[in-house]
Amino acid sequence: MSNAVAEAYVKLVLALGEHDSDYVDAYYGPGDWRDEVRVRKHSLDEIRSLARDLRDEMHDATITSDSMLQLRHEYLKRQTSALISRTEMLSGKKLTFDEESQALYDAVAPHNPEEFFKGVNAELEREVPGSGPLTDRVEAFRMGFAIPREKLDRVFNAAIRACRAMTQEHIELPAGESFTVEYVTNKAWSGYNWYQGNFRSLIQVNTDLPIFIDRAIDLACHEGYPGHHVYNALMEKALVRDRGWIEFSVYPLFSPQSLIAEGSANYGIEVAFPLAERVEYEKKELFPIAGFDPSDAERYYRVQRLIDQASYAGNEAARRYLDSEIDESAAVRWLTQYALMSEARARQRVRFFDKYRAYVINYNLGKDLVRNYVERHAGGDAKRRWEVFRDLLASPRLPSALNR
Repeated sequence: MSNAVAEAYVKLVLALGEHDSDYVDAYYGPGDWRDEVRVRKHSLDEIRSLARDLRDEMHDATITSDSMLQLRHEYLKRQTSALISRTEMLSGKKLTFDEESQALYDAVAPHNPEEFFKGVNAELEREVPGSGPLTDRVEAFRMGFAIPREKLDRVFNAAIRACRAMTQEHIELPAGESFTVEYVTNKAWSGYNWYQGNFRSLIQVNTDLPIFIDRAIDLACHEGYPGHHVYNALMEKALVRDRGWIEFSVYPLFSPQSLIAEGSANYGIEVAFPLAERVEYEKKELFPIAGFDPSDAERYYRVQRLIDQASYAGNEAARRYLDSEIDESAAVRWLTQYALMSEARARQRVRFFDKYRAYVINYNLGKDLVRNYVERHAGGDAKRRWEVFRDLLASPRLPSALNR
């Protein structure tokens, strides 16, 4: 893989970013490349044509026997194919939900029948008994664990310290890495990591809706340690700086990279805090800071485990909604009934569907694929699990390669 091919790819990603403000999630390469792209102002047709030529060039290239160079080659070809697909979508091409997820993220989420989610509901009925709709009972139960706004920063910072300490025991972090936290409103997402380069991130936490106690560790791990912040910092250190692979200085959001990024960030929560250890830590530290009774932690996480089992209900809602099988109101009803979301949270989720479309598969399907890959290679050894996880974060591996 030549540096010229890598440079051409970066410039095409930046060029498409001029047409799609959400496309370039992070860029810390040469500033004059972005300036050049803005001056040239390639049309979508030109970007698509240049990207096809670049992909053809990579198809014809000689592949070396070096495993990392092979990964790099296959990764860049697939990323370029996703770029072409995104360009076609912006030009008006219509894809089904599954076609889009395959084209952009190199994976397709399973189809779960309605009966599966009814089964989860039945288990929740036993855990949260009472009268009235199940969703209302679950929401009322969870609202008892909504972190008071004045305590949110203290709880979140305690969670960050714990996640960082756990990660540092197993992963050597680049010197000088750090991030800052901001609390924002009026967003379609609950949290976001904006990677700045030089091992720095800006993490934003959306406070539009109540933030429940489980989200402290979830967000601290997912957005920070060992999630997005560590993923991006290791990619910068291992691939951009150490190997000089400049294509990794840009992160196109609608690409296979996102399934690895989101999946590893979600699975990283379990790596850092297996459930039993997490409950014990939160009983000792986070529940008291938030003002909650630590003796309620076990039941809270029993309920939360069942809610997590219903996460694929969000994929089904997105698939049906984006394929025009149901309208917005029906999507909200599905999410409240089977994903156990409040109406306000369900409406926020539909806003996410509108903006990010099939991206939703990256969280749960990505987590499952990463978990299966890591645990298959780790063989149940906790130390080895961290090693395999770390190596995945610092390598250009595709979603479709996680089954190997």
